[in-house]
Amino acid sequence: MRTKKIDPARLRLTLLALPFVAFIIAFSYVPVHGWLYSLFDYRPALPLFDNEFVGLANFKTIIDDMRNTGRVLGNTLIFFGLDILTSVVPVILAILLSEVRSRKFKKLVQTTTTLPYFISWIIIFSFAFNLFSFDGLVNQIITAFNPDAVPSSVLINKDVVYQFQTALRLWKNAGWSAIVYLAAIAGIDSELYDAASVDGAGRMRKILHITLPGVAPTFFVLLILSISSMLSSGLDQYLVFYNSIVASKLEVLDYYVYKIGLMRSDYSYAIAVGISKTFISLLLLFSANWLAKKVRGASII
Repeated sequence: MRTKKIDPARLRLTLLALPFVAFIIAFSYVPVHGWLYSLFDYRPALPLFDNEFVGLANFKTIIDDMRNTGRVLGNTLIFFGLDILTSVVPVILAILLSEVRSRKFKKLVQTTTTLPYFISWIIIFSFAFNLFSFDGLVNQIITAFNPDAVPSSVLINKDVVYQFQTALRLWKNAGWSAIVYLAAIAGIDSELYDAASVDGAGRMRKILHITLPGVAPTFFVLLILSISSMLSSGLDQYLVFYNSIVASKLEVLDYYVYKIGLMRSDYSYAIAVGISKTFISLLLLFSANWLAKKVRGASII
């Protein structure tokens, strides 16, 4: 019986992938055993099974406390909806960059727009505070031209919380997201543009009839995939911008779990909320996969 030889190239690729597989197992699968804590009225002073077993009581509390969970879920969905509405901005940025003829200017703009992605939210908060606080640069400029103006701050303005936070997130992520669409544009057959030029098409017609259809599949795949992360609006951004005045609108699901679990030490209930979020996210993921089959004729998972 002939033995199949191991391809050295494939073996090297497998070995290269092992550390990342181990990382996923360690930080994504091993912590799943902590779901057991949601079934107990857990107190850290006692071993897990010495705590009172409460079954699904913590999950029932989520429904009973709908006043808070409903508000938090509403904030999460609003931020997700605003992210969907602004998801076309990276596409527009990528198209504009692809039309720039000067390579140096193109690299300058791409570097400038991508750099904020690597800046932490703590630095961004410090930057925003120095600009928009009562003593910030914006108010100083306004009072310099109008001494009678009353200083105000968007950091504590409940009426513009959603718009302000979405604008910050867009500024931070737009350049990085545009890289994917630039790659999609680079993959479009250049002969299509040459044929359009022969037919007398200008830049705008090339964008409308070649570039946009070329990036549309990538856009819709990323849009469908984002449905599965609908409930994950992030924690770090809202953690640093959180204050008592805008708390009712800035408290999203991830921050709610953090507050209950670590600030109030109600670990069992926080884990129950996290589990509920996980299962809903899985449901959304498979719904997105079904939608992809309907739209593209192929699944994404």
